[in-house]
Amino acid sequence: MTEAELRAAVARELPGVRADLERLVRIPGIAFDGFDHAHVERSAEAVAELLRGCGLDVEVVRAGGQPAVIGRKAAPPGAPTVMLYAHHDVQPVGDRTLWESDPFEPVERDGRLYGRGAADDKAGIMAHLAALRAFGDRLPVGVVLFIEGEEEYGSDSLEQLLAEHRDRIASDVIVIADSTNWDIGVPALTTSLRGIVNCFVEVRTLDHAVHSGMFGGAVPDALTTLVRLLATLHDDDGNVAVAGLVSRDNATVDYPEGRFRAEAGLAAGVQLIGTGRITDRLWTRPALAVLGIDAPATAEAPNALVPAAKAKLSVRLAPGDDPTRAYAALRDHLERHAPWGAQVSVTFEHDGAPCVIDATGPMFQAARAAFRTAWDGTDPVDIGVGGSIPFIATFQELFPQAAILVTGVEDPHARAHGPNESLHLGEFARVCLAEALLLAAVAEAGRAGVDAESR
Repeated sequence: MTEAELRAAVARELPGVRADLERLVRIPGIAFDGFDHAHVERSAEAVAELLRGCGLDVEVVRAGGQPAVIGRKAAPPGAPTVMLYAHHDVQPVGDRTLWESDPFEPVERDGRLYGRGAADDKAGIMAHLAALRAFGDRLPVGVVLFIEGEEEYGSDSLEQLLAEHRDRIASDVIVIADSTNWDIGVPALTTSLRGIVNCFVEVRTLDHAVHSGMFGGAVPDALTTLVRLLATLHDDDGNVAVAGLVSRDNATVDYPEGRFRAEAGLAAGVQLIGTGRITDRLWTRPALAVLGIDAPATAEAPNALVPAAKAKLSVRLAPGDDPTRAYAALRDHLERHAPWGAQVSVTFEHDGAPCVIDATGPMFQAARAAFRTAWDGTDPVDIGVGGSIPFIATFQELFPQAAILVTGVEDPHARAHGPNESLHLGEFARVCLAEALLLAAVAEAGRAGVDAESR
């Protein structure tokens, strides 16, 4: 199909694509413990139905975790096969009072579609399907759609799923639609992502709570002790102070501070932490955050010294770091810096490896050309991402010959994982067109490669 034909076909399909996206957003498929996983099952079946509607051979699969969906369509003779990845599960919504509308009832406001999963990552699923629908029965490549069901909960069963279905999903190109674009109007290819280590640290200073007046001043309470310990994790400038973590300064794009502050929603007067370029702080250096603390609620706290307190920590690892080594460094730091001889215990939760993608070669050229066309001549930007998609490293290991293209439907205002998550509908239309153009370009690049080998 020509570019003009693809543009017309994508435009024709967009109303139905949006309707199906809204249908998916209405399903609260949260894979976290404590939520009704029947909704995750419903979500998988809804995705399977959509894939069957595109003429794919579809199977709902699992490996001890939540259901994933695999859809396949064989390649035309001599054409490459492309895996299209997304996930159908979503984050919990958190405090519903912070949402301006029901998180599971999609609503359009000012050109954006609001709802949990509208951007992350149900729009990724529908971008894949928009491209397939645009081609109809003239699809120029083989496709494998791999739609995961527990990405937001850590992808615990993904490696087993990939191992069990490796032969069925092996592909020449892998498109992972779970990242972001650089800005509204500026597409991006993600070429590096940080890794992650999450753990819990607990401090104990007493066998039991004691009267704060009778013992305070000589006995350290656990909450003050924990706060003091957590303060050792950063230096005075806000840089991570854990020895042994990898840190680099090699980001290739700058991020203007004014734009960054606005997109982050930083409160007036609050300073940024860390030193150096913002993109290095976000992409190529570690970050460490305290995600939560277990301690008495203020409304119920008696006048007593707290005997034990616990915090959840999350470290984002720079590309090139190793999660096992990084966890050991963090644990050693916490144990060595125990204030006042307090008992400190560190418990591992989960981790994921960082990754770097060599974004060179004909498939990446094809992707950049597709983005440039879909965004009316705007060149795509190669970006790092501060977040983590640990399974990309698994894809790199299992399919070392495949070109891995990390794309996305989000923009800096999408608020993925937060209240009022939304999708920019104009950018989504460009993403859908870009993916259709990409599949056509991959087919052409594949034919060119076959012709070169035959000469």
